[in-house]
Amino acid sequence: MALIGPSGAGKTTLLRALAGGVPLKSGTLLHGEQDFATRSAREVREVRAALGFIHQDHGLVPALSVLQNISFGRLGSRGFLGALRMLAWPSREEQRNVLAALERVGLGSKLFARVENLSGGEAQRVAIARALHQLPCALLCDEPVSSVDPERARSVLGLLGSLAGEQGWSQVCSLHDVELAVDHFDRWIGLREGRVLFDGSPTETSQVELDELFAATKGPRLGNASKA
Repeated sequence: MALIGPSGAGKTTLLRALAGGVPLKSGTLLHGEQDFATRSAREVREVRAALGFIHQDHGLVPALSVLQNISFGRLGSRGFLGALRMLAWPSREEQRNVLAALERVGLGSKLFARVENLSGGEAQRVAIARALHQLPCALLCDEPVSSVDPERARSVLGLLGSLAGEQGWSQVCSLHDVELAVDHFDRWIGLREGRVLFDGSPTETSQVELDELFAATKGPRLGNASKA
């Protein structure tokens, strides 16, 4: 599912709320059949550990290696001492698991490279590998292709879609590019100023609804993507 809308619409806030990082003032957030608000702090941490989150700025630590950055994906499932041990002295099993995730995104040779020496596209794939290494039940992506060219954007979204399909993940991705949302997602939610303007299939969304969503901006055109 894609979240679309202009800057400031609330896309990032909604993703952070889904990940348990923003407490709700109203409404209900369910994981399974249980309301997030009724879970203990420990249960919330467990839920958050099961959610892969790809940040707009990748959320990587430049001075650390690719191995260490990807290992961060499982910190939530370890105690403090376990996390410290894993970062300082990663086991062979941890290295094999990280390498497997890296190979899935085509960066198997970068295991011990420092993140600060990677290109922007490589850093982006490391962020995806970190989410993959986490073995999530759902993948939340905050503008994952906002800083790359259109060709690379399509490649990254295609990779995310393939991984989600293979692993059985739910995927929620915020985007500002309507064409990318139409091409890669079968459901989208239009957000403006914190309100849901529409929720459905891109092929069933009218140009009038898109115009309202992007009012006061040079809004996109649906072209052949719309039935209306």
